Amino acid sequence: MDAPSAGYAFEYLIETLNDSSHKKFFNVPRLGGTKYDVLPYSIRVLLEAAVRNCDGFLMKKEDVMNILDWKTKQSNVEVPFFPARVLLQDFTGIPAMVDFAAMREAVKTLGGDPKKVHPACPTDLTVDHSLQIDFNKCAIQNAPNPGGGDLQKAGKLSPLRVQPKKLPCRGQTTCRGSCDSGELGRNSGKFTSQIENTPILCPFHLQPVPEPETVLKNQEVEFGRNRERLQFFKWSSRVFKNVAVIPPGTGMAHQVNLEYLSRVVFEEKHLLFPDSVVGTDSHITMVNGLGILGWGVGGIETEAVMLGLPVSLTLPEVVGCELTGSSNPFVTSIDVVLGITKHLRQVGVAGKFVEFFGSGVSQLSIVDRTTIANMCPEYGAILSFFPVDNVTLKHLEHTGFDKAKLESMEAYLKAVKLFRNEQDNSGEPEYSQVIQINLNSIVPSVSGPKRPQDRVALTDMKSDFQACLNEKVGFKGFQIAAEKQNDIVSIHYEGSEYKLAHGSVVIAAVISCTNNCNPSVMLAAGLLAKKAVEAGLQVKPYIRTSLSPGSGMVTHYLSSSGVLPYLSKLGFEIIGYGCSTCVGNTAPLSEAVLNAVKQGDLVTCGVLSGNKNFEGRLCDCVRANYLASPPLVVAYAIAGTVNIDFQTEPLGTDPTGKNIYLHDIWPSREEVHQIEEEHVVLSMFKALKEKIEMGNKRWNSLEAPDSVLFPWDLKSTYIRCPSFFDKLTKEPVALQPIENAHVLLYLGDSITTDHISPAGSIARSSAAAKYLTNRGLTPREFNSYGARRGNDAVMTRGTFANIKLFNKFIGKPAPKTIHFPSGQTLDVFEAAELYQKEGIPLIILAGKKYGSGNSRDWAAKGPYLLGVKAVLAESYEKIHKDHLIGIGIAPLQFLPGESADSLGLSGRETFSLTFPEELSPGVTLNIKTSTGKVFTMIASFENDVEITLYKHGGLLNFVARKFS
Repeated sequence: MDAPSAGYAFEYLIETLNDSSHKKFFNVPRLGGTKYDVLPYSIRVLLEAAVRNCDGFLMKKEDVMNILDWKTKQSNVEVPFFPARVLLQDFTGIPAMVDFAAMREAVKTLGGDPKKVHPACPTDLTVDHSLQIDFNKCAIQNAPNPGGGDLQKAGKLSPLRVQPKKLPCRGQTTCRGSCDSGELGRNSGKFTSQIENTPILCPFHLQPVPEPETVLKNQEVEFGRNRERLQFFKWSSRVFKNVAVIPPGTGMAHQVNLEYLSRVVFEEKHLLFPDSVVGTDSHITMVNGLGILGWGVGGIETEAVMLGLPVSLTLPEVVGCELTGSSNPFVTSIDVVLGITKHLRQVGVAGKFVEFFGSGVSQLSIVDRTTIANMCPEYGAILSFFPVDNVTLKHLEHTGFDKAKLESMEAYLKAVKLFRNEQDNSGEPEYSQVIQINLNSIVPSVSGPKRPQDRVALTDMKSDFQACLNEKVGFKGFQIAAEKQNDIVSIHYEGSEYKLAHGSVVIAAVISCTNNCNPSVMLAAGLLAKKAVEAGLQVKPYIRTSLSPGSGMVTHYLSSSGVLPYLSKLGFEIIGYGCSTCVGNTAPLSEAVLNAVKQGDLVTCGVLSGNKNFEGRLCDCVRANYLASPPLVVAYAIAGTVNIDFQTEPLGTDPTGKNIYLHDIWPSREEVHQIEEEHVVLSMFKALKEKIEMGNKRWNSLEAPDSVLFPWDLKSTYIRCPSFFDKLTKEPVALQPIENAHVLLYLGDSITTDHISPAGSIARSSAAAKYLTNRGLTPREFNSYGARRGNDAVMTRGTFANIKLFNKFIGKPAPKTIHFPSGQTLDVFEAAELYQKEGIPLIILAGKKYGSGNSRDWAAKGPYLLGVKAVLAESYEKIHKDHLIGIGIAPLQFLPGESADSLGLSGRETFSLTFPEELSPGVTLNIKTSTGKVFTMIASFENDVEITLYKHGGLLNFVARKFS
């Protein structure tokens, strides 16, 4: 075996796995002995990565020993982590790939070979954030907002064409959806293009039907709107090694990561090591349910990993969560997930690792575990880790992992003590804190009516809703007068009369969010629908029902298990893949319903299987919104009201007049698990593998260059070669002094990355809007900053463009500043542009916690391109401070107790400083102002790696020089 380039300090730990001479691994337990045996499993993964990548520079032996001494060093030291791979979604992935394309240009300019420029770490990019719902089944004729795409060109991208809409069948014994009972009923096979590998069946003819027109139309617009970005992604996947692009229409990032990309154990040059991942999506934590360490980070951290650098993190506390007991048969996986989520939120696990153990863990399927891990953003943990055990191995076997690979995986994980054996408690880890959750205590429940954290036991739902009607207006109250609480309003809809009252369900949505990535609850919903249809139950037609799966694989297993026709019969028809009802993208309610709600001042309800339900989020007129598991969404849709006690009141009656109760049609856990095993796991993973490897017709027919260098289109408003490398030299020049710098912005405390980074829609009066207008675009074509992250000209103009930005020079919230040489008040970009033309460097004055909030790469890239050389602040959010260094901006910190105010700085002075020849961590610098004042600041460099990056002018320059 080729010796690894890193890990040389611990080569003595390399051993052969069993009798297989070609598979080797670092036997890390030998390093620590009893210290290793009490480490949490998640920390053992960090330790293995540290040992394997120890090169004496980026990863030092001291870092390895700090991780081994986790028990005493937790929360006190920073450690580097080299994940095994990277996952990008398209909005945050495009700037990273644009930077790599620009780096090829820079390397060529310096005389190097641009073909050598590739990500050092395996990188997968999923195109899943571009989908917008321009069409829905009730508004199919509406003209979409093309958002800057050329719809005429969109038609040329794909051989698929939208077929004329057929009239839907409405009879009791025919289809509720679109179906030609003649042609399709004769098995002619003449039907329009379907979603690849996800057959949709007519519920009663059981024949394939045309793909829903809404899906086709939305996909067509998506390819038109995002054509340039998709062509760039396709070029990236062709020319860069270690880059794979998952095309649009395949599924969501965290879902595809779990179903297709996960390895559990990597094998590289015959060296085995644990799978781990970081990426630019908060739900990457989902894979921790498979025993894969992973979490979401910002764009610059992700780009650093792609470039061969580690992620830095404070050695975390690890909370051990012991699960005991067993759950009630009527409790769904989602009840378990939300029950655990509530408990973890109450305990307080923000910024910590959570690790599960105890007898209750083995009762959770892998999909249960991954759903719990996926909820990390809801309870604030960095990740929730389930070590690999026998349940994991059995799941992997069903997903098609080859037997030999599984055997070596098990042998390796046991050799390095990363395999959890419930019967063997000899090496039980020690945790920072242990909490216990008894699964018996979890009862079926929903959340609402206005906040996700307000849980209501299913048995208390009727009384709780009545209490909400009585309560004063607030998080739980609607304050409906007692004499009006029994009001009923009649409506006429599709030739029949119905009655609406307080509690009537008008929206019921099973949506593509956290909850329905779990097959067991989706199958439970399908089985409940099947039993309901067979019992003669129906959903009232005025209720806006929808089914938007998290990926095409959900459609696949719902179809192959035979439950999809019954969901469709009840109105839960597939509308497409992407965020829909959860983010308020709901088709309008009928005029009859709207008028009745207004007439009776009714508190009507929406029920959905998402994770957010704030008042008015679904529809302004729907005041009560409840989160529920998919089978309960279907149950409440059948009942037509939330004002029902499922234990004592029937859902409806069968054709003979017999009352049908929820327990009559509720599927047993055994039924669900049997179908899950027979229809879901193997077929789902096999189908997704085929779908990804085949691509789809639009993606496959999309033309893209395959040149070594990307052929930048100077007219493009989406993809542009950034100017990060414009002044790059072969060798780094000595650190230059910052002389007579003006202050671009004088800011206060808690300036967040949202204040700094471009986000959301592009305001018509903004500098970015002026740029796009000058290139011939109309406001309806502006799209968003997220969609234009590959154009640095747009993003730079959107930096500090937040209308809530409070600049002390202006005295009120506004994205404005003063250009002091002229005295003009201008947009921040316009002022910065003038300063750059005049050759004047810029700094930013700020208070405490500068750069707090979400990690955003453009919060550092934007200021750099505006000409900012340094930030002078009282304190920093660490991640943002690292970003500033990574882009080449000096983060300077006032001495303790000092600030711009205390030093009497007005921000109207100019500032000068010189860096010492030998820069060291924490060095102090003297700052001189044009008024004669001199004061001292700390240069916030924490280690030699940060100093090296800063001397190179940032991470991108550092790596470009290595390739040259």
